[in-house]
Amino acid sequence: MKNILSTATKVAAVALAASSFSFAGPGIADGAAKFIGNITQSNTSPGPNDQFTKLWNQATAENGCKWGSIEGTRGRYNWAGCDAAYNWAKNNGGHFKFHALLWGGQYPGWLESLSVEDTKKAITDWFDAVKQHYPDIEMIDVANEAIRTGNNQYHSGYTRTKIIPALGGDNNGDYAFLTTAFKMARERWPKAILIYNDYNTIQWHVDQGINLINTIRKNGAPVDAYGLQAHDLMSDGGQAGGTGGGGVCMNYNNFVSTMQKIHKETNNFPVLISEYDVPSTDDGIQKQCYQEQVKYWMEDPHVAGITIWGWIYGQTWLNCNGKANGCSGLVRNGQDRPALTWMKEYLASNKGVNTTGLKTGVLTPVEPVPRKMFKGSAFEIPGKIEAEDFDISGVGETDGVSNVSYSEGDVENHGDVKDYRKDTTGVDLYKKATGIIVGYNSEGDWLEYTVNVKEAGDYTMFAAVAAAGSTSSFQLSLDGKALTDVISVPAAKQGEENYDDYNKVSANVSLTAGKHILRMTVTGSWFDVDYFTFVKGKDATDPEPIDEPDEPPSAIALDQHMNVDRVQDYYVIDPMGMRMGILSAYGFEAAAEILKSSSAVKSSGVYYLRNRWTGEMQSVRVVR
Repeated sequence: MKNILSTATKVAAVALAASSFSFAGPGIADGAAKFIGNITQSNTSPGPNDQFTKLWNQATAENGCKWGSIEGTRGRYNWAGCDAAYNWAKNNGGHFKFHALLWGGQYPGWLESLSVEDTKKAITDWFDAVKQHYPDIEMIDVANEAIRTGNNQYHSGYTRTKIIPALGGDNNGDYAFLTTAFKMARERWPKAILIYNDYNTIQWHVDQGINLINTIRKNGAPVDAYGLQAHDLMSDGGQAGGTGGGGVCMNYNNFVSTMQKIHKETNNFPVLISEYDVPSTDDGIQKQCYQEQVKYWMEDPHVAGITIWGWIYGQTWLNCNGKANGCSGLVRNGQDRPALTWMKEYLASNKGVNTTGLKTGVLTPVEPVPRKMFKGSAFEIPGKIEAEDFDISGVGETDGVSNVSYSEGDVENHGDVKDYRKDTTGVDLYKKATGIIVGYNSEGDWLEYTVNVKEAGDYTMFAAVAAAGSTSSFQLSLDGKALTDVISVPAAKQGEENYDDYNKVSANVSLTAGKHILRMTVTGSWFDVDYFTFVKGKDATDPEPIDEPDEPPSAIALDQHMNVDRVQDYYVIDPMGMRMGILSAYGFEAAAEILKSSSAVKSSGVYYLRNRWTGEMQSVRVVR
């Protein structure tokens, strides 16, 4: 492509590419589905004829963009090393990744002495300074090496500073500080690819990495990709702080199964191979690793790009356990090592696959698969919509409308209903007295329903919802436009962690006739939703009001008369933890006798009674 286009044509081609997809730029991955990049190590940008530009089409500054490198003295910034990588990408049509905003290593020395409050200010000032200097960053490692390996222990030295408490804490592994950091980054770079990056995530700490990325997504972090450093892909690699080791290539079957596990358990979340290297003085071993691993990643549709961590022998950070400095390099004494020769030959005829949606190469077209309506037809309005009956998700777009019908922060169904929706990953379905509900909803999750409005006009929307706390909320939209304001979900009146106390919320809405896509977006985490009902007219009457229980007796009355003087309501919970219904009795003892003699209880086991007013529970053994 570079040889046959005139300069004017190149400019036009670049302008067109920028408007539709991201071009690959220079290097041996020119025109590929994903970039293959490397690190810059000086304050000088490589030129258009430099070997770096001939080999690579993405740049990450090895150290130049780290906080400690830029702001060694508080309030004074040295951008030279970071500018070298950034300007190279700008001048040569390559990709640039900023590495990294937050890390428990290579932070400024003055950070350790700051208070929590001053640390928060320092972080905010740092983010603002980077935003001012680089307003249009393409990719950002927002946080680096924060996997929790034990109580107050992380992959890097976060606890030597107040970074974690300054950004909201960790709270036994909820990574709230990371969620805060990603939200701060999104405010400043709304169009950037925001990345979480870590080591030992393919061989040693696979589950911990998956848990972290799923947790912060579930908590509403606007993260776009998971960076796997990939220093740990040799038989001796990764154990010592992710520094690589040596030996032979990681067992190929284990490598493939691990990559598949990461994709499956993160719901095919986009991956970047962010710091790959193969430290070996043996050319054959290095070539084998590249042939197996790089080839796999190029053909893996969920991998968006590959960054190799150094390429000149003797100038990379690894020394093969003291045997040879910079032994992961690909060019030795000016000559390509066999791994690089193979990579050039492979990329000349293999451009790879990239269906991540991230513009890190020439994106692979995806054949659209239309969404389907779960019940076979659109929900009629006026009418009732069960929350669990959202559309069956498709792929891509049809007539400009996305075929994706839901978004869920993790892939695990935490609910007790596993067989109602086998077409979904991660939407949490529970069995309650009224039927199946959607629970465990967290900020950023959404569900869509195809609806058919019979007649244009004003309607009243009612929703049956339950929450244990007072911070839960949701919003409805129609065809991408807000239909309601944010609607708060009332907290349960009695008991802790009570998601059985359903309330009705409502909103007046104006609808146009015809088919539409209705979306429910979670704006405040942790509530359950049973159904939505649309009734014709403003401030209409709810056709299914939830009966309010009688006011519970006072604490004194409960203490004196709970079991003898007043009928109490008890939830009946089966041995599998599913609620069967409600019975009324004069105290737990009477309720237990009713339960034992009930024909509705078909099998032996330990059942539970929970007082509807107090939340108190007792077990009942039933023998059949």
